[in-house]
Amino acid sequence: MSPETGDEQALAIRTGGAIRAIREKSGLSMREAAARAGISQPFLSQIERGLSMPSMITVYRLAEALAVTPGDLLPTSTESKVTVVRRTEGRLLPVAERPDAALGRVLVLSPDERLQIIEYRIEGEQYIGEWFATPGLLAVYLISGELDIVVEGAGTYRIGAGDLITHPSPLRHRWLLVDNQPAEALLVIAG
Repeated sequence: MSPETGDEQALAIRTGGAIRAIREKSGLSMREAAARAGISQPFLSQIERGLSMPSMITVYRLAEALAVTPGDLLPTSTESKVTVVRRTEGRLLPVAERPDAALGRVLVLSPDERLQIIEYRIEGEQYIGEWFATPGLLAVYLISGELDIVVEGAGTYRIGAGDLITHPSPLRHRWLLVDNQPAEALLVIAG
């Protein structure tokens, strides 16, 4: 399969998926949508499964049948939706304004700042005891080591490798290393 054929097939699959999603959301069966658009149900099935690419006329007919614009039936480009952050990339973010503060590596910071993912590799001599609060929902996933997560007014929770803790992030919290041993954690903040 040539790259062009692969790209065309991927486009057909994304187009079919977009059409199927809108049809299902509209509550129409495949047979009803096909009849309204003046096409056969087997052809609509092939389109929705990405086996056939609809012509522009068919896209317009389907749009009218589903009471949407033709552009609604066409998939948006997914190229700009994919982000890769390499191990050596990401902005460093200190836990506190101190020279011995642990540094986090920002892996994801969505344009609207509604999602942040920060990776922390904490060594025994680094400071991490700062109280922290932010709007939204917070999750800490521990990759290695152990942490005591102190949530103000709720208690102290010890988590180990593979454990996850979540809480509303407006609750102030802080992290403490257990026995001053290194730990790796992912901090996820969703606004």
